[in-house]
Amino acid sequence: MIAADELAAWLRLTLAPGVGPVLARQLLTAFGPPQQILHTPHAALARVAGAAVAAALSGAPDAATRDLIARTIDWAAQPAHACIALDDAAYPRSLLDLPDPPPLLYAVGHTALLDAPRRLAMVGARNPTAQGERDAYAFARAFSALGVTIVSGFALGIDAAAHRGALAADGPRPGSTIAVLGTGCDRVYPARHRDLAHAVAAHGLLLSEFPLGTPPAKGNFPRRNRLISGLSRGVLVVEAATHSGSLITARLAAEQGREVFALPGSIHNPLAHGCHRLIRDGAKLVETAQDVLEEFGWQAPPPAAGPAAPASPAGDDGQAPDCDVLRALGYDIRSFDELAARTGWSADRLGARLLDLELQGHVARLPGGRFQRIARA
Repeated sequence: MIAADELAAWLRLTLAPGVGPVLARQLLTAFGPPQQILHTPHAALARVAGAAVAAALSGAPDAATRDLIARTIDWAAQPAHACIALDDAAYPRSLLDLPDPPPLLYAVGHTALLDAPRRLAMVGARNPTAQGERDAYAFARAFSALGVTIVSGFALGIDAAAHRGALAADGPRPGSTIAVLGTGCDRVYPARHRDLAHAVAAHGLLLSEFPLGTPPAKGNFPRRNRLISGLSRGVLVVEAATHSGSLITARLAAEQGREVFALPGSIHNPLAHGCHRLIRDGAKLVETAQDVLEEFGWQAPPPAAGPAAPASPAGDDGQAPDCDVLRALGYDIRSFDELAARTGWSADRLGARLLDLELQGHVARLPGGRFQRIARA
């Protein structure tokens, strides 16, 4: 664990106005550890960082900064809490290749996951279809059962499903999950993820580059995305619109030399269009968990080992009632009127059957009076 006086120096550096990851690295390269930077003459600092930053580092911090430093030192002293500096042996080596690695990381949980040999990012839409959410959960659970650590951004939708799937995995050493936050580690955003945050902290890792108390802000999440891809061997996108933030993560992954994977979907599903664009641009199409495992040479699951992501949509095997309706629905998103035309059923009869199928978990009702079949794993 980093010593209190050393942590105080890192906090002085990273909390100084105008000091971001790039400038912090330049200062560290020029002058050495933060303790030495803080004792460097103003003129020397100004030549690297400019007069304003030099003045901030040479002078005493204000009351708010002193309070935050004291609170952070107390926070880091608690069990399962950690601050990991750029020169720490526990700092994830994969982030050192970034042009702007965070000089200080805040963590809650199992920091050993930062050095896990198998790490895969899973990202996607915040408002996914029922099938997309189900796929994210199933794939993450299958990967984690093989010791793959799932990295995601703790957002609503696909991110949350991936974290939950990883936490639910069976196996001798499940890979669990890393949630990269766009807030301080002492904040839960979105608020409805409070229980999920506790579960990740207990069995995985919450990670942030933002100081304690940092609220959610629009600019934080693109910065977070580079860490999601940077921590991972590759990124799997599960449902994304054409202007989704998940595509930013995929682009960053490609720029960082990581593999990019995408799940295809229906041409009628707007949330599949981003994945299809990625595939056209060279991302690897994924239908099963094994597609990703083979790419990295990771051991595939034995046939009878635990839950796995569906290799293909299940057919009508007699377990689902009203196969005529399911066949009419197929695996596209369809409106009530389309289904009525395809089946030739009356509105009352079709509505009753769709309700039954929804209650049994075979069909999801989407906004706008549309329906989607849920593939059975």
